[in-house]
Amino acid sequence: MGIITNQEIKDIRALANKKYRDETGCFVVEGEKMVGEALRSRFVVERVWHRDEIGPAAMARISQLSSPSPVLAVVRKPSDLHAAAPDPGNGLWLALDSLRDPGNLGTIIRIADWFGLEGVFASEDSVDLFNPKVVQSTMGAIFRVRFHYTDLPSLADRIRSRNGKVYGTFLDGNNLYDRDLNVGKDCPCLVVTGNESNGISPALAAKVNDRLYIPPFPPGEPGSESLNAAVATAVVIAEFRRRCQ
Repeated sequence: MGIITNQEIKDIRALANKKYRDETGCFVVEGEKMVGEALRSRFVVERVWHRDEIGPAAMARISQLSSPSPVLAVVRKPSDLHAAAPDPGNGLWLALDSLRDPGNLGTIIRIADWFGLEGVFASEDSVDLFNPKVVQSTMGAIFRVRFHYTDLPSLADRIRSRNGKVYGTFLDGNNLYDRDLNVGKDCPCLVVTGNESNGISPALAAKVNDRLYIPPFPPGEPGSESLNAAVATAVVIAEFRRRCQ
């Protein structure tokens, strides 16, 4: 049986906290599929722990899951996460404005991966990408999707300066299915998802070229007040990708 020290257990458990993740530059990945994705990615895997080697009791102590998985890895965060965001090239990009729910962010990363987006940008006050709930809910997409925290109004200005388009979803917007959407073939296009409670901030809303609205069915008879942020993102991105065909 392998040995894991009490200090190592303490250090791994501490990675559940953002402060310690920021200090160490590391985060935890759990599960055979997720750890496999990490090992095949550009991310640096610092250490892998197997239940068969350290025992189920020790694995339960270091796991952040209610049902500990057979394998856990400590992975180093990319160094460019908060660096100057790359200049967006042609294609479809996503921006997350003050997104706060870890489950929403994880699901949106999966959506970006599924629909092959060029990358995802988030405002600095959005939820931490390496929050354990975010990491697990991405189901491995976190290792494939380009992600940067940045100032979104400035990003929107850069996109518009290249004759690109900035789209956002609003309850008073134009019917998504009636709009002439630029899908990013000849310029950069940015789709903005707003905060779960307050939507897109005024500073960023001022940069939006086309305010979009996802209509309910039947028309004019909404049952719910609005859609979940991740669901709305999936609907909008799916329509942009449908127009690519």
